[in-house]
Amino acid sequence: MSSFPVTRLRRLRRTSGIRNLVRETRLDLDDFVMPLFVGTRLGVRAVILFGIPDEKDEEGSGAYDDDGIIQRALRALDGSELVLLTDVCLCEYTSHGHCGVIRNGEVDNDETLELIARTAVTHVEAGADAVCPSDMMDGRVAAIRDELPETPIIAYSAKYASAFYGPFREAAESAPAFGDRRGYQMDPGNVREALRECDQDVAEGADVLMIKPALPYLDVIRAARERFDLPLAAYNVSGEYAMVKAAAAKGFLDERQAALESLTAIKRAGADLVVSYWTKELATWL
Repeated sequence: MSSFPVTRLRRLRRTSGIRNLVRETRLDLDDFVMPLFVGTRLGVRAVILFGIPDEKDEEGSGAYDDDGIIQRALRALDGSELVLLTDVCLCEYTSHGHCGVIRNGEVDNDETLELIARTAVTHVEAGADAVCPSDMMDGRVAAIRDELPETPIIAYSAKYASAFYGPFREAAESAPAFGDRRGYQMDPGNVREALRECDQDVAEGADVLMIKPALPYLDVIRAARERFDLPLAAYNVSGEYAMVKAAAAKGFLDERQAALESLTAIKRAGADLVVSYWTKELATWL
């Protein structure tokens, strides 16, 4: 084996042209999805829509209303060149902020499945290209697949009970009114359980697996990449984005460099697709 001074790894780092030539992981705008609270963005290829309804109720009926906010947005965007993905969950539409129907103080898994599947159907009928169930109810992928045999399902397969969702919950006004979501979202300490969740979603008919959040769970992304051949997505969530924004505003770091480094890390870990709030900026950076 060659060693110093024959082997000098810095030779391939001397100029930007050489560095670009040998770069192992590249960022491509086609691999990024922009989360939107209903709107459009210049240069972005794909968006995932989240709804903020005017009214909420115990059953989250706005989620599966044929004339709901997401359904109207999809019809308005019909004919655009955007790939239209939709978040399928009830938390933004329930008065209690949980992701399903509450019975006896807890989220009722099986009763929620019917409403999740119903929501997905209304999204597709309104023009969604793919649906993304994020509720973490057991069996939700199968429930949707039964109703939509031809529709791509991007499953939030390993969605952790994370502190990094804070800014999103504030924007979507979807924080739980009582308790938390640890009864159905994953424990941050578990990796093997994440792979079991992915196994189950594959068996139920998911087309794409997603890990959420991204940066604190790069090891989970890598583990899923090594185990599954399906396309793998990662959600670079609002808290990850907000931390860099806040640090950049204080002058502690360069936002562009930190963002590109973070997104490269997510891709390097094995994600094929990345949902990120930096997608709009990425369109200009790339």
